Formats: sequence, C-alpha cells, structure tokens
Amino acid sequence: MKTKDKHYWLVSFILFLFGLSFSLVSNASTVMTGISDGMNYQIKLVTQNLGIPWGMTFITENQILITQRQGSALLLDLTNNTRKPVRGLPKIAASGQGGLMDVITEPNYQYPDGWIYFTYSQDTSKGDITALARTRLSNETLTDWQELLATDSASGTSRHFGSRITFDEQGHLFFSIGDRGVRPNGQDLTNHAGSILRLNLDGTIPADNPFANQSAARPEIWSYGHRNPQGLAYDYQTNRLWAIEHGPRGGDEINLIIKGKNYGWPITSHGKEYWGPLAVGEATEKEGIESPKKVYIPSIAPGSLLLYTGEAFPNWQGDLFAGALKLQHINHLSLDETGNIINEERLITELEERVRALIQSPDGLIYFSTDNGNLYQISPVQP
Repeated sequence: MKTKDKHYWLVSFILFLFGLSFSLVSNASTVMTGISDGMNYQIKLVTQNLGIPWGMTFITENQILITQRQGSALLLDLTNNTRKPVRGLPKIAASGQGGLMDVITEPNYQYPDGWIYFTYSQDTSKGDITALARTRLSNETLTDWQELLATDSASGTSRHFGSRITFDEQGHLFFSIGDRGVRPNGQDLTNHAGSILRLNLDGTIPADNPFANQSAARPEIWSYGHRNPQGLAYDYQTNRLWAIEHGPRGGDEINLIIKGKNYGWPITSHGKEYWGPLAVGEATEKEGIESPKKVYIPSIAPGSLLLYTGEAFPNWQGDLFAGALKLQHINHLSLDETGNIINEERLITELEERVRALIQSPDGLIYFSTDNGNLYQISPVQP
C-alpha cells in the first residue's frame, strides 16, 4: 500500500486538472462539505428520483449506467442530467432483497464493443436464484446477452442474494452470493450459496480454482462461509481481494479473501440472534476458519465496497470505502502495507440516507447512490 502523500498542495493542482469534471455538475447543489486526511471535499446532489439505484458503472467519461433493483436500468448523461431507459434486459425476479443488482464494465472497457456484466435474481422452478450475465450496450439497447452462470442458490426466501462483481488483472471475475437465508448453505460446497465465485471472463471455470477437481464441491467456488457479501473490491497494487458482508444483528465483517478459505458462517460470528440476546454460532473464532479484518458492532449494514485509486484525492489512494445502509454513512478505512486496517472514519453522517452503491469516475471523483433515489458526487475543494 502506498504511503499517504503529505504534500497537500497537490489538491490544488488536481483541482486544475479536473476543472472540466466539476463543470459537468456545476448546476448541482452542494449539500455539505467536509475534511478528511487533510483534504477538503464537497458533496453535490447530481440527480434524484432513481428508484433504488443498486449498481452503477461508467460507460463513457460522462455517462453512468445505473441498475434499479425493481428490474430496470437507465443511462444517465452527466453533461445535461438527462436519463434514458435501457432496453434489452431479461425478466428480473424483483422481490424482497432480489432484483437487478450489480453492473460493471470489463477491464479496459471500450464503448460500444466491450462487455458489461450484470448480476440479478432469476425465477426458477425451485425458487429464485442469483444469475450472472454479460452483454454489450449500443445507444440505450443491450445486445448479445449471454447468461454465464445461473447459480445453484435457490431457496424459499427472498433474502441474501449478494451480489457484487469485481475483476483481477489475470482475466478473472469474482462475484458474491449470500446464503439465501439458509444458514447451513454457508458450509455446503455442493451449492453456490454463501460463497464468492471465480470465473474466467467468458464464464468458463479456471483450472486453478480451489475446488475445480473435487466432485463434491461446486468448481466455481473461490471462498465460502459467507452470510451475505454485498461489497467486493480488488486491489491491483497488492493483488488482494476484499469483501464486506452483512452479519446478523451485529457482526458485519470485512474480510481479506484467500483462495479456498472458509470464513466461518454460521459456525463463527460476532452477531446475535434477531429474536434474542443469544450469540450466533459456536464462537467468534475457530481453528481452520479465517477471522475478519474488521467487525462492526453494531451493524452498519454494508451495501458496497470501493477501493480508491484516483488522483483527485491523493491521500485516499489505496483506502477502502463502504456504503452503510443502516447507519447511513460512508465508512472510510485506511490500510497499512500489510493489509491491516489502521483507521476508521465515518463520512457524511449528516446526510442521513442509506448509502447503496459507490463508484470511482474515470477522473477520480467518487459517486454514490442512496436508497432515497439520489445520486451524489464527492469532489475536492481548495481549503
């Protein structure tokens, strides 16, 4: 992890470089300002009435593709704040916590020929599942839709679908699936629920996956023992995969994901039962089970995870940011070179909105959506 740059004059230089980006939302209202790591920032309201904007990804420098949990998507143009509905989605099983979830462009994406990946809930004869697909976007129409994996994750509940997507630099994607409200799924390798999966970009199974040659396990599984991971971020500088997941009543976790490892759910947990003060699981830690890097008590209810790499905020480079739904803030975590969390900061608590998705723009600004249907921009300002 790079050492934080203490030369704060760089912020002024960055402001000059990113002046065009700020002008794109010049008509947006500034709702609050703050300071973090010696850098002043402002929060601008970009647009409203987005439903529940669950996932976001930049298609071009000025266009964001946004998924709406109810099963639709739209393309937002930041230059004029116009939005257009996106056509070509399959039928989405939007019930409970399910719906149209994450969206992300492939590494080095180029519009309109590059691939865009979606996760969504899909109705099957056994119940709803989490599915992964890829497609292309031309104007406002999705083409060449390819379902890459309809996971074995059906249950009788509409809970804990996951699901976020990220990529490494070796041609793989990772995506998360919750336990689907069935606790034993976390330790059951014969289905996909309660796991983080790893695939090649075309949906095939990498030969070096940890369970690729085990007949009693699903070959797509990369790690297991997860309750409901709704944030994934890959650090290209350190080749570390980070996940953040919902615990029960208390016990949200940030985990450093390692090939083939067991992350404990429901054997280990820091949470309590919803119906009473009893602890969930056998213990908070156990031999053979990976311990979390951080536990949140009380729960913040994490909805996303971003590893910041931009130039607009030099002192945030390499830091993690998580959207908090229940405790309504952005959770900022500083890491040391070994991947230990050395500081926690809670941003935008005054906004009092459930923070759902976080993305970094091509020029290093941060955009976040809330369950109020709002989209905000975080940009630096001169002190």
